Amino acid sequence: MVVSAVAAQAVGLDRSGRPTSFIFEDGNMVEFSFGGANPSIDGSDVFTNPTGNIGDSFAVWGAGIRYQASDKLSFGLIIDEPYGADILYGPSSTVLDGTAATVDSSAYTAFARYKFNDNFSVHGGLVYQNVSANVTLSGLAYQSSGLNGYNAAFSNDGAFGYMVGAAYEIPRIALRVALTYHSEIDHSLDTTQTINGVVVAPPSATDVTTPETIALDFQTGVAADTLVFGSIRFSHYSVTSVRPTALGGASLTDLENGFDVSLGVGRRFSEKWAGSATVGWSQKGEDDLVSPLGSTNGSVFLALGASYQLNEKTEISGGVRYTDFGNAIPNVGGNPVGAFGGDSAVSAGFRIQYSF
Repeated sequence: MVVSAVAAQAVGLDRSGRPTSFIFEDGNMVEFSFGGANPSIDGSDVFTNPTGNIGDSFAVWGAGIRYQASDKLSFGLIIDEPYGADILYGPSSTVLDGTAATVDSSAYTAFARYKFNDNFSVHGGLVYQNVSANVTLSGLAYQSSGLNGYNAAFSNDGAFGYMVGAAYEIPRIALRVALTYHSEIDHSLDTTQTINGVVVAPPSATDVTTPETIALDFQTGVAADTLVFGSIRFSHYSVTSVRPTALGGASLTDLENGFDVSLGVGRRFSEKWAGSATVGWSQKGEDDLVSPLGSTNGSVFLALGASYQLNEKTEISGGVRYTDFGNAIPNVGGNPVGAFGGDSAVSAGFRIQYSF
């Protein structure tokens, strides 16, 4: 019954939110999901020149397979894209013209779940994660530091982490409370650094840690065919810094720890149709100062979804989401270089599940 659209953006670089609901499905199942987001993130620089829309549209996808080995044991695989960024400043702002960042990732989570009885269960598994990135610093904001035209290309690196959790359920009222922990994952990214195409440092490796997260997900029936659900999620982004050798210890990132909270209601209208509505909030930083590579600061969102039971084995679901981003002040070395406000994103996604 619970349907959600693709995430537009949450705390830090989060894209997928590390979904775990698939672990708690019943029986043998495969699923595929796809979504896209169209951000509108624009502001002005310190000379009041418009930045244009710096947020490129992006797509995300996911898949999963689950096998019910016995009444107590199930296992499977979840594939998602946990982190991402697509930022580019156009020529309308001489202060940040050409500044850009792309981050790509994928994760493969092999999981197992064991039910002690109808009420208590544990789940966990191994996570293999890939991360790559490319960052350019450009414009007058970087002129005095000598970094105008600086580019760092971070090659893909794969590394292992883990996921572990537990759940309490009362099936009679569709109650489930699940706590899930995803570990930090340490990467070493081969890095090439140039300024205006000229190599400025020997080839090196940049150590990057993706954050640990802990999520509390819950749902409960409140009336016939009606479900209330939600989540509280903490991401430990203070461990995530990117310090290429040519920057003398400075970090390209400026990410803070934060919470994401959501609350929704789902309603089954017939044997085939169900719908849901969800509201959510992502925590702002301690102040409005942010990196030019991520010029938003917290958000609120509204998502609407629907699902259709095509036949006994197949369900199709989809949704749309509107996200309103908080005001932000991009800065370089603590000096404001612009201002962003009134920004938003529209995203949509669909999912198909097949039982076998």
